[in-house]
Amino acid sequence: MGKEKSPRALKDNEAKAVARMLRISPQKLNLLAQLIRGKKVDRALADLQFSRKRAAVDVKKVLESAIANAENNHSLDVDDLVVAEAHVGKALVMKRFSPRARGRAGRIEKPFSNITIVVREVQAEAAKA
Repeated sequence: MGKEKSPRALKDNEAKAVARMLRISPQKLNLLAQLIRGKKVDRALADLQFSRKRAAVDVKKVLESAIANAENNHSLDVDDLVVAEAHVGKALVMKRFSPRARGRAGRIEKPFSNITIVVREVQAEAAKA
């Protein structure tokens, strides 16, 4: 008996990976997402490898995971993969308080974020055009 398997949300030529609760603000993470959006995966990996931003390590891990999912779970060709989507969302925000002058307290917010990367296989002749 059991629940029926839900239909696949992505197309047959796509694979995705998600990282949740990364301890960096969504605004900073979105800069890296914009950097790799629409690029071929080998170029995107090279850009992340040599990026000076701290979050580039986490984004690179997620991209490598999406590539591995495409190769192993959906048997797509790694050489034809393109970063189709890279979007960032908010997660929780930790609130902390710091003592300020005259008995007041200053609020410090420590945001977390999620990143989703979708890679898509494009045909070789379509990629050249």
